[in-house]
Amino acid sequence: MRSRTSSASRHTTDREHDLRARIAAEAARLISESGLRDYQSAKRKAAERLGVGADVALPKNQEIEDALRTHQRLFLAEEQPRRLRDLRETAHEAMRFFADFEPRLVGAVLEGTADRHSAVCLHLFSDDPDAPARLLDERGIPYEAQTRRMRITRATHVEFPAMLFSADGTTIDVTVFPHDHLRQAPLDRIDNLPMRRAALTALEQLLADESD
Repeated sequence: MRSRTSSASRHTTDREHDLRARIAAEAARLISESGLRDYQSAKRKAAERLGVGADVALPKNQEIEDALRTHQRLFLAEEQPRRLRDLRETAHEAMRFFADFEPRLVGAVLEGTADRHSAVCLHLFSDDPDAPARLLDERGIPYEAQTRRMRITRATHVEFPAMLFSADGTTIDVTVFPHDHLRQAPLDRIDNLPMRRAALTALEQLLADESD
């Protein structure tokens, strides 16, 4: 009886694992093809398309991220690396533009999963939160002002000023933090750990490595 129960349990676990993988793969396809970047929405839509009931445990964000990388390797093996390179070069120019605000690159362009739908996401640091906007105004660059709610700890959310503008057809997405937040990155939506951030020199090294 114990062996039969154990076998049934393994079968259920395998089936659940397979279902999670199918949901993750479908979510990755939706993200890649439609530009949907809300992983929670992508998981729900993928489950609906596969006819999966609400009682099934959805894959974790890291599983979606892994499935997205697999999808890009399989179906976008030439297109995605070229687009990633273009976005990183655009990020380089944007970071030079915002050099006075100690810019950090974050998100898909840094992590390597960026595609034709992706924006260049930067964190800027200034105790004058309006200073980056004034720079854009001085250069005659139109932008959309927003606020962005970020998780600083698992229990704490804080709103920060943000701006969106376009450079050569690419969206530049900027969030402005007080200077002391250089030492405290917000939590990443994928793994709930402090976000990985790269200074200009680190991005230049990435670009140099890609050219080798």
